Amino acid sequence: MELNVVIQSIVIISLMIMIGAILSRTYHFNEDTRSVFISIIVNVAMPCIILSSIFHVEMNENTFKMIVFVFCLSILINAAGIGLGWLLSAVFYRHSTNNRELALLSGLGNTGFIGIPLCAVLFGPEGALYAAIFDAGVDFTIWTLGALMLQRNKLFDFRTVKSMINMPIIAIIGGLVIAYFHIKPPFLIINLVDQLAALAAPLAMFYIGMLVMTLKGTKVKECGSKVWLPLTTKLFILPALVALLMIFLKPEQTIAQTILVQSMMPTLTLASILFAKYSADEDIGAITTVLSTLFALLTIPIMIYLVNIYVL
Repeated sequence: MELNVVIQSIVIISLMIMIGAILSRTYHFNEDTRSVFISIIVNVAMPCIILSSIFHVEMNENTFKMIVFVFCLSILINAAGIGLGWLLSAVFYRHSTNNRELALLSGLGNTGFIGIPLCAVLFGPEGALYAAIFDAGVDFTIWTLGALMLQRNKLFDFRTVKSMINMPIIAIIGGLVIAYFHIKPPFLIINLVDQLAALAAPLAMFYIGMLVMTLKGTKVKECGSKVWLPLTTKLFILPALVALLMIFLKPEQTIAQTILVQSMMPTLTLASILFAKYSADEDIGAITTVLSTLFALLTIPIMIYLVNIYVL
């Protein structure tokens, strides 16, 4: 991986986050504006970046095999991260009421908001496609293992299955069906999808910048004694383990690079929303999301530099 390209991408992401933080000072960032941002990103921008990747990658039998491979590997990596977070939280915070949250924050990354746009810049349409498939594995893990851990009755019911059906998942399935039957959309549609896909990175970074400005110092201090665990696990330990896994499996270079970058992503942006849905501690989710995103601006180039030296 070209470290210069990575650093330039991180600098651009940082500037976008700063713009978002400045924008939050011009109007009140409340639940309504938060919902609008999330809705546009999740239901419009993310599906379009997925479809754009599929439209610009030549699909064949080997590509479909690699897609299944990346999806299964994503679930394995996410589950391993959650398991590692659970183990460490049980060791360091045996009697804590936040063990479930700490475990999920340790394993589930922001592979959609940041990961897909970053991989699109670094590795082109093919990288963006595999990044989208990896993100689909994250979504699958969130609404299966994650939902099962957070809900009180511990049942995997129809509502859990229904919550797994979202626009990015529909875009992946629909796009792959179109690609499988070699259906070529009109140029007008492709051009529209490409332009809407360009919204993903700026809107996601603006959202994170606004989220940064909503943090209260008292809440940060209150949760600060625990968030080191998911930060360390998600930003350092899990990427190191994934790098060792890539050495062992030796997949194609683009796949290996994409999976490595996705494993380095900070905690998922929707953590606080997920926790609120299941009456868990949404404050620790929001604080970990913001802090991990800020720290990731430094750790991603460092981890990629180390991977370039010792792995790739």
